[in-house]
Amino acid sequence: MARIAGVNLPKEKRVLIGLTAIYGIGRSISKKILDDANIDPMAKIQDLSEDQLARIREKIEKMPVEGDLRRKVQMDIKHLQEVGTYRGYRHRRGLPVRGQKTKKNARTRKGKKKTVANKKIATK
Repeated sequence: MARIAGVNLPKEKRVLIGLTAIYGIGRSISKKILDDANIDPMAKIQDLSEDQLARIREKIEKMPVEGDLRRKVQMDIKHLQEVGTYRGYRHRRGLPVRGQKTKKNARTRKGKKKTVANKKIATK
């Protein structure tokens, strides 16, 4: 089992896809890493040699991934909130940050809709 940056990579997948299991690495960065390390992107992770895995690890160590990147993102959000920007305010309130409408949609950010029961008006 290949373990890179503290993540167990799925051994039955191709290397190009398997590297995307690491937070901060998408398909384009994965392709760039494999090109630099001179590794076939179509090879399965279980077929890689220790030398190839070492070359991949070496390339990934130079970039922020996993815990370091998550920490950086959280610090950036915290900074926006402390400075008092509009984006920070939206993060604090749990609303969409990037200009989406909230009248009908935004259930992912706002949470599940809570139904309020109708109050009966007492008649005299």
